[in-house]
Amino acid sequence: MAISLSTITGAAVTGLTSPTYTVTADNAITGFAKQWLVSGTGGTQTGVDVHTIDKVFTISFSRSNPKPLPPADPKTGIISNIPMNTYKIIGRKGVIPSANQGIKNCMIRTEISIPAGSTAYEPEDIRALVSAYIGSLSQQSDNIATMLLTGVV
Repeated sequence: MAISLSTITGAAVTGLTSPTYTVTADNAITGFAKQWLVSGTGGTQTGVDVHTIDKVFTISFSRSNPKPLPPADPKTGIISNIPMNTYKIIGRKGVIPSANQGIKNCMIRTEISIPAGSTAYEPEDIRALVSAYIGSLSQQSDNIATMLLTGVV
C-alpha cells in the first residue's frame, strides 16, 4: 500500500488550537494493513492523551485480498458478478466515560468499496469521490465533533 502517514496537521475543531499529531509506525493486525499510533501532540490540546497500551490512539489503513475483474460471459458479453475490493480506515481513541469507570474506545470507521475493473476504466471518478469525501470531512470537522457531542445533525 502507498499509505505512509507522517505528522498529522489536525483539522479545525473548537477547543484545539493548531492541533498536530506525531505518529509512530505500529504493528497492524493483518498483513494487508498499516497502523500508526499517536506518540505526541502539538498545539494547544489540554487533556488530550497520547497512545498507551491501556488508552489507545491509533489510525490504521487496510484492504481486503484484492479481486480482479472476472471475464465476461462469452455469449452475452456481460459480467454477472463484479467483485468489490474493500478498503478500511479506522481511528481508535481510548476515553473514560465517567469517574471511576474503565477505558472504552471511541472508533471511527470508513469503509470504501470499489468495483473491480473501475480503477482502470474510470480512475478519475474514484479520485473525485475521494477528493469530495475527504474535503467534506475536513470542511465539516468542527460540525462533526459538535454533532457527536450534542447529538444534533
